[in-house]
Amino acid sequence: MNQEKINMIMSQMTDVLDNMQLLQLKKVLEEVDSGKKNKDDSEKLLKRFISTKRLEGRSERTLSYYQMTIEKMLASLNKNVRAITTDDLRQYLSDYQESHNVCNMSVDNIRRNLSSFFNWLEDENYILKSPVRRIHRIKSTASVKEAYSDDEIERLRDNCDEIRDLALIEMLASTGMRIGELVLLNRDDIDFVERECKVLGKGDKERIVYFDARTKLHLQEYLISREDDNEALFVGLRNPHNRVTINGIELRIRNLGRIVGIKKCHPHKFRRTMATVAIDKGMPIEQVQKLLGHEKIDTTLHYAMVKQSNVKNAHRKYIG
Repeated sequence: MNQEKINMIMSQMTDVLDNMQLLQLKKVLEEVDSGKKNKDDSEKLLKRFISTKRLEGRSERTLSYYQMTIEKMLASLNKNVRAITTDDLRQYLSDYQESHNVCNMSVDNIRRNLSSFFNWLEDENYILKSPVRRIHRIKSTASVKEAYSDDEIERLRDNCDEIRDLALIEMLASTGMRIGELVLLNRDDIDFVERECKVLGKGDKERIVYFDARTKLHLQEYLISREDDNEALFVGLRNPHNRVTINGIELRIRNLGRIVGIKKCHPHKFRRTMATVAIDKGMPIEQVQKLLGHEKIDTTLHYAMVKQSNVKNAHRKYIG
């Protein structure tokens, strides 16, 4: 492409672009003509994307997942983010699933993260069109995520050697709060008279959750037993008694489940159990949605599992 062709393109675009855009177009055409390689600013754009999502109130855990997912994609494709195509991403997702032997749901989670990133690039005019637009949702088999049975919860309670762990389990089971919400709670957040506490949920949205009399009793016993002055509601068992972490609680619950012989024992399962029990006892789904802090009621329906025994009884009642 010589200067004459560049000038011809510029003249044809005069009615479409303003002066600043024409100058930018000329600069790009001259760089292409001279064989200059466009500077790869993928890393800088990723940082801007993460900063934007942080301002929107995404949790640090979510931001870390964004960062890890996108960095892996960029490293694998080894291309400027502006030059990545739909075919590149399709091949990447296919290769990732094959090499890591992961399910469709995991691959779709990656697709959704990449979609957020490229949609942001499009919205900010860094690219003309997101290459993820033509990559549709990856269908996965809907699995029934089980809740804890009454027997399993009793076994967990009976095998708690520490009053803290018992109070922690009661709090998760009674309130249905997220583990990320629990670790942020302070002593002052608890209202023992009303048996309620204010939690900070996703998107920094506050809501009130409630706990039962059993939880109140064990929580008070735990707080009385503490000798530290940390404001956190739950702290580590050893000095310096720092605030508990998400990973710490997950490990504790998993180990406890292993001791009592419960498969897939994790904190989030208490949340699903609370929703299932509430709906099973007749609580309106809209109220369960409010308790769990879900924006969409569809999310609440995914959490709640109808007990098979109740389905059987309903069939006998209505069908015969």
